[in-house]
Amino acid sequence: MTILDKIINDKKNEIAFRKSVFPSSYWESSPLFERKTISISNLIRKSKSGIIAEHKRRSPSKQTINNSLTVNEVAEGYENGGVCGMSVLTDGKYFGGSLEDLTIARASSNIPLLRKDFIIDTYQIIEAKANGADLILLISAVLNKKEILKFSTFAKKLGLEVLLEVHNIEELEKAIMPSLDLLGVNNRNLKTFEVDLDISKSLVDKIPDEFIKVSESGISNVKTIQELKTYGYQGFLIGENFMKTDNPGAAAANFIKQLENEI
Repeated sequence: MTILDKIINDKKNEIAFRKSVFPSSYWESSPLFERKTISISNLIRKSKSGIIAEHKRRSPSKQTINNSLTVNEVAEGYENGGVCGMSVLTDGKYFGGSLEDLTIARASSNIPLLRKDFIIDTYQIIEAKANGADLILLISAVLNKKEILKFSTFAKKLGLEVLLEVHNIEELEKAIMPSLDLLGVNNRNLKTFEVDLDISKSLVDKIPDEFIKVSESGISNVKTIQELKTYGYQGFLIGENFMKTDNPGAAAANFIKQLENEI
């Protein structure tokens, strides 16, 4: 059994428990459920950097990354740093996140927020909307085509944008559909956690131009983004590179300034 298999099995149990305690109607009564969302797609199209910065305390591959900062510190720093959006890990067991992190980030900033989790149920999409998310992540590696269509269509009805993540051509081919906004190529293999930037380069031509093209994971320097831009990528999800510092917001600001000065 791979790490990904273990995560999904645990996620199923977690969702069953959460449903028993907090039914969908509980989340639908949240004041944030009626909130008008912010389009990250529009911001990325207008941006010179396309940076989506991530809040991540730990991961199965790196263990502890940064446990010393509050979510509001990170969210405020990222917003002041000029990012296009913020990715918030909400998985608890493997990444040290929570839905509360998403809510706090929403209260602390006015930038698009991505709920980054292993979504396998529409219930999680309702949770995302009720806790301040503007878009959700769907992972092609753990969903079939019917599920991707179901979840992305449901998210769009709630006013959320959808980032679909792929790792290879098979995952990409089953995922292309009008209910998606952004197509992300994750350079990290979710089964082995090895990183290879050539994955982004090899798949970009297979992604239709109507989608925002996002490269994820393993991006740590400006030159990498400059190169990926020549391939057609517009968005870049960066987490560990900022979060491993004492001041992720300042790190993001410096990174963006350097990138924009060299474009």
